[in-house]
Amino acid sequence: MFTAASWPIAGNMLAFGGKTSEGVPVWQASTTYWSDCLRQMRELGFDHIDPTDAWLPLQKLSPARLEEFKKVLSDEGLKISSISMTRNSVIDREHGETNLADAHRLIDIAPEFGASIVNTGFMQALTPAQEKALWFWLAEGHQDDPALRPLAVERVRELGDHAQANGIELSLEMYEDTFLGTADEAVAFHADVNHPAVGLNPDLGNFIRLHRPMPGYEEMFEKVLPHANFWHIKNYTRDEDPAVGGYSSAPMPLKYGLINYRKIIRRALELGYSGPFCCEHYGSDSIGVCAENRDYIRQVLTSAENSPLRAAAAEGA
Repeated sequence: MFTAASWPIAGNMLAFGGKTSEGVPVWQASTTYWSDCLRQMRELGFDHIDPTDAWLPLQKLSPARLEEFKKVLSDEGLKISSISMTRNSVIDREHGETNLADAHRLIDIAPEFGASIVNTGFMQALTPAQEKALWFWLAEGHQDDPALRPLAVERVRELGDHAQANGIELSLEMYEDTFLGTADEAVAFHADVNHPAVGLNPDLGNFIRLHRPMPGYEEMFEKVLPHANFWHIKNYTRDEDPAVGGYSSAPMPLKYGLINYRKIIRRALELGYSGPFCCEHYGSDSIGVCAENRDYIRQVLTSAENSPLRAAAAEGA
């Protein structure tokens, strides 16, 4: 178990994008470019990052370049606590088998960096309408085909076997209109996979930002937190006008959005949550907001660790 001080709270590298300003894919970029991105995270006080394949797909690096990245990471004083796959579903009709092979490669790479989690999900590439929208979640995106659900369970279980053999875990990211598209669907899918090395990523920020009816966030968290082993954590405002069917949402720091994360994180700890956190944010100075969110999470963890209720429970045990 981590202490509040040692708990891995990573910053997601998603904000830097997958190409340099010259249009070079990040995995083909110079080590100087990698260092510049990583140093910005370190200057903000991060000691862990999630490289995410939307920034640097580690599975594409040759062994020599992988060693170069390890050196840059070490030189900048950073570690990796998790590796996330983004929009590379293992049941994509065109790229599913390639994505599955990539997931296996990341499961092999993760222990080399000390990462305990590989995160994946069934979200797929943004549609043209999503790419044009101010916020991509305002336009309709991919929807999973129910006929592919057995294949999804099979492939996740296969990845779970590999993760377990490598001493790490697989986490499944909750995302709308996929097999993990509601709290109930995520719990049911997790139950069907039924693997000790597979858990849920309760990224309910993906849900509360949607302009559609939504259960209360506490109700959803209560269902999924017992199965959580990793956490993409972010917050949004949310407003609803049932009289006209109107909705609005916008990204916000953890402290100010709809979800009361002080309450939710403490509840997660009560339910046994012990996985890494990965801070995400869209818009504005994303990594700057993530740094503020990291400090907020650390304070909440410290408060929970110092709680008289916890001390009393320990004495009673």
